[in-house]
Amino acid sequence: MTDELELRLDSLAGVGPVTTRKLNDAGIQNIMDLIVRGPVEIAELTGMDIDSSSKICEKAREDLVKGGLIAKDFISASELYKKRQTIGMITTGTDALDTLFAGGIETQALTEVYGEFGCGKTQFCHTMCVQVQKPKAEGGLEGGVLYMDSENTFRPERIKSMAEGYGLDPKEVLSKIHVGRAYNSDQQMLMVDKALELATKHPIKLLGIDSLTSAFRAEFLGRGTLAERQQKIRAHMRDLDKFMEGTNAATVVTNQVHSNPQAMFGDPTKPVGGHIVGHTSKFRIYLRKGKAGTRVCRLKDSPHLPESEAVISILEEGIRD
Repeated sequence: MTDELELRLDSLAGVGPVTTRKLNDAGIQNIMDLIVRGPVEIAELTGMDIDSSSKICEKAREDLVKGGLIAKDFISASELYKKRQTIGMITTGTDALDTLFAGGIETQALTEVYGEFGCGKTQFCHTMCVQVQKPKAEGGLEGGVLYMDSENTFRPERIKSMAEGYGLDPKEVLSKIHVGRAYNSDQQMLMVDKALELATKHPIKLLGIDSLTSAFRAEFLGRGTLAERQQKIRAHMRDLDKFMEGTNAATVVTNQVHSNPQAMFGDPTKPVGGHIVGHTSKFRIYLRKGKAGTRVCRLKDSPHLPESEAVISILEEGIRD
């Protein structure tokens, strides 16, 4: 990423104060927002005609290409590899999980943690809210957190005990976590736009959602509403992708599960959301209860890592090996 001055909307030729205000009111905060949304969506959000929004988006693209932030067309795999070295990593606080993730939770990637009730999904999210605030020398990114709570499960008391367990100041840690309560799927989707706006004012490095699908699942009941639900989830996942690209932040979401009655062998537990959630999630973790109070984390899907398992414990001070 570049600095804020280079990404400011008013740095674009032909974009004056009136247009900038119109874009800001529509939730478009910087040049990268223009790129990831595209001219059609910009026109819909702002009321501009499609020609004007196309010209603004093209100018934004030219500036980012010139600045080396995005590729003009194709780039070599070696160039892409070099760019991926700028991706941040957030330690999970355990050697076992850091090994599973080949270093930690990646920025610009969505990590999905799914499992049955009581398996520790929310505790994983709470832990990452603390870990991301650690100094970079200790595996953190010294960044803030946006937390979207759709199940009323966020507990500042747990953050306090985890912060103390890692030797951090609880008051400072809590002050850097911005919590929003999502009461329905529409509000949850609108909160992503608000998250982009907040990310321009605070050094946000983690977006947590607990849980990703519960509001959609509660509102769209029965097989007759499945297509509508999936279409809405697809739009939400697309917005999350845009958020990560525009902020270089990590996204960690929890997901509910259901039982697949067609499974003849093995574990019939499947995450809600089907292929739409699966394709957007870069890392899918299946969390389940193990022996003697432990938790088994299985990496089920990743673009470049093998399927493997790690065993952890969830203690008062957070996740531990």
